[in-house]
Amino acid sequence: MSFSDSETSSHGGEYKNFKQISRDRLLHEMLRTSDSGDSRSSWKVLIMDKVTVKVMSSTCKMADITDQGVSLVEDLFRRRQPLPTMDAIYYIQPSKENVVMFLSDMSGREPLYRKAYVYFSHPIPKDLVARIKNDTSVIPRIGALGEMNFEYFPIDSQGFVTDHERALGELFGESAQNSRRAEASLNVMASRISTVFASLKEFPFVRYRASKGQDGSTATNFRELVAGKLATAIWNNITTYKSSIPNYPQKETCELLILDRSVDQIAPVIHEWTYDAMCHDLLDMDGNKYVHEVPSKTGGSPEKKEVLLEDQDPVWLELRHTHIADASERLHDRFTNFVSKNKAAQMEQRDGSELSTRDLQKMVQALPQYNEQKERLSTHVEIAGELNKIIRDTGLRELGQLEQDLVFGDAGTKEVIHYLRSKQDTSGENKLRLMMIYASVYPEKFEGDKAAKLMQLAKLSPEDMKAVKNMRMLKGSEKRKPSGSFSLKFDSQKKGNAARKDRTGEEETWQLFRFYPVIEELVEKMCKGDLSKDDYQCMNSSQTAPCGVNGSSARNVPPKATTESTNPRSVRSRRTPNWARSHTSDDGYSSDSNLRSFSTDFKNMGQRIFVFIIGGATRSELRVCHKLTAKLRREVVLGTTSLDDPPQYITKLKLLSEKEIAVDPGLGI
Repeated sequence: MSFSDSETSSHGGEYKNFKQISRDRLLHEMLRTSDSGDSRSSWKVLIMDKVTVKVMSSTCKMADITDQGVSLVEDLFRRRQPLPTMDAIYYIQPSKENVVMFLSDMSGREPLYRKAYVYFSHPIPKDLVARIKNDTSVIPRIGALGEMNFEYFPIDSQGFVTDHERALGELFGESAQNSRRAEASLNVMASRISTVFASLKEFPFVRYRASKGQDGSTATNFRELVAGKLATAIWNNITTYKSSIPNYPQKETCELLILDRSVDQIAPVIHEWTYDAMCHDLLDMDGNKYVHEVPSKTGGSPEKKEVLLEDQDPVWLELRHTHIADASERLHDRFTNFVSKNKAAQMEQRDGSELSTRDLQKMVQALPQYNEQKERLSTHVEIAGELNKIIRDTGLRELGQLEQDLVFGDAGTKEVIHYLRSKQDTSGENKLRLMMIYASVYPEKFEGDKAAKLMQLAKLSPEDMKAVKNMRMLKGSEKRKPSGSFSLKFDSQKKGNAARKDRTGEEETWQLFRFYPVIEELVEKMCKGDLSKDDYQCMNSSQTAPCGVNGSSARNVPPKATTESTNPRSVRSRRTPNWARSHTSDDGYSSDSNLRSFSTDFKNMGQRIFVFIIGGATRSELRVCHKLTAKLRREVVLGTTSLDDPPQYITKLKLLSEKEIAVDPGLGI
């Protein structure tokens, strides 16, 4: 029996991105290393609990798991058939209930499996280790006993969540102050975030947004202390890793910036005009699943078909962060190029004249790939067409222009009132989102009865008004007025009623692409060492190096790792998409290297930057992490409690004023 963490480090050798390392750990360090070498037991059983099964499914495909010799995946707490000739891999949380169930499986004269390889998702308490070692009938049947330290949920090649969907309410709601549930939620969150650094063998500079009272004094309200509390808990875990995990770095190798949702209350509600954000905002999608109708193969009624918009789709990977107008143009160009070069398409378009044997042979050879590529492109053309129709029918361009003009100080009260009076058919949700942006930029307009008049003009319901009122709760110490009215005195860091300044050196030719989330500016400042050490305090107490990129590093920052090193190009300037160029054969098919061509070249990369947002993150924030990775030559990884689209975020914001918030059973608390 062995008890250890992975020996693999992310430093040195081929550079892999965040999700690649995560996937490799589960497949190679856990599943593959559990091989006993006995050909009779080449197939294995994988047993997981409700949390680890979500970790596995968010990181790997079923085919990946099967390739590692797993023939059966089981739930730890379901009745299972004995398979005494097979080995079992347990990937479970180190809880008392899980350990008791594992011991029950493997003890006695007839254990369920021949041998058990046990891996815990985070550090196991000493009393549970002792409990396992004290069961003498189980010890000989354990092939490995280790800590994977892997309890986060990848959502992107550079993003993960801790699966705390209710974090906004638990940590910033009415019931948050002195709440045991809030403290428990923070502890679980810290444990899961810490396993990211254990998995990647990274030792971070831990910085957090230090909130202060309105008079500049140290904050005492629980909501204002959330980021600091989380930073402390993560730091304590990381300190333990330094002495408990083999080959864990002893000097800082990366940076972690901890923020909460109050840092940017505009990003979650403003219309983001990228293909990815528009799909999730405007279409009725279930996660990454898009359902559309296709003609029936039997000639009957149209059939419903599900399509997953994910990284395995090269068209999606290329288009997701481009402006919807750019995506539409690229799809048109791609489809035209595909039809003109594909043999099967050319044969299909012929006027019925007799085909030669050679033509028929080419057509047959091209058909399988042709059908697959045609279906994929047709799906995206359909999606883009549906999005553009919704944009036209709802007048979204005009609303989007007003939103961005408000944010950049080019519009004010007059324009908002004119819009609300002249566009009374605008949906309630869109008017609410406009009012939330207006409240962020012009909080003084929501003092006293002004707010009620504005809400009346917008024809918002009392339920909708909760969302605007509850924005103040993310600021922690704002005092209610005795009259029952509310105040929105945000520390919005703005001048002249502009929440953003135009980015110098940013060439964007697409309309409505001015907006950028606050984290883009914060990450760039941190990378240059310009982030205020008073406002963003550091947990590291090293006296030999500053808290930041200039400190000791396992990977030196290359000369080009500055904000000025790369001149950002307009997304429109790339008129021919990568997947329509060099790796397209004469038949218009993409080669197997397509997916690799999309990822950023990670050679000579600097230290990683991790940004964690408590209370939910947005797709625009995930997008800028990809943008900054290429610009700064440092992989920027976004972590958050949940990835929220605007309707989800607004629902959560409305619930902040509820006295009790139901516990999410998936949190493990």
